[in-house]
Amino acid sequence: MPLKIDLQLVMSDNSIPDRAKFQNWVDAAADACHCDNMALTIRVTDAAESAELNARYRNKPEPTNVLSFPYEDPPGMETNVLGDLVVCAPVVQNEAVEQHKSSDAHWAHMLVHGVLHLCGYDHTDQPGTDEMESLETSIITALGFPPPYNEQKL
Repeated sequence: MPLKIDLQLVMSDNSIPDRAKFQNWVDAAADACHCDNMALTIRVTDAAESAELNARYRNKPEPTNVLSFPYEDPPGMETNVLGDLVVCAPVVQNEAVEQHKSSDAHWAHMLVHGVLHLCGYDHTDQPGTDEMESLETSIITALGFPPPYNEQKL
């Protein structure tokens, strides 16, 4: 079942993929980790907002490609909310160029990466990194893009 997405575009930029692509990419990730039939918000933002959120929640005062905010149901209540993703369009675009990837390939990777975080995957230790990167690679290649990890790591 597809994820229900609330897409918030804080900025206007022709390089931002359309809603159908976002839907396809997040659905592929959700299907792979069995987190489907859920709702999430995707907020596409500029560098200033990304830097402010990254400073507040990760103590890193610079913009970053994607931030994931998993949702936790309040005690005694059950919802179908997966969480929020905040994607910084300028950072994603710059990384795509720097990493010699197509814009869509990198956007897809960032959305897949973010959804996997919302589904509980992490890369804080080597076993977790290996598992997450393997799953990301499987999803991204199934979407028709080249493997996301060459020499570049998130």
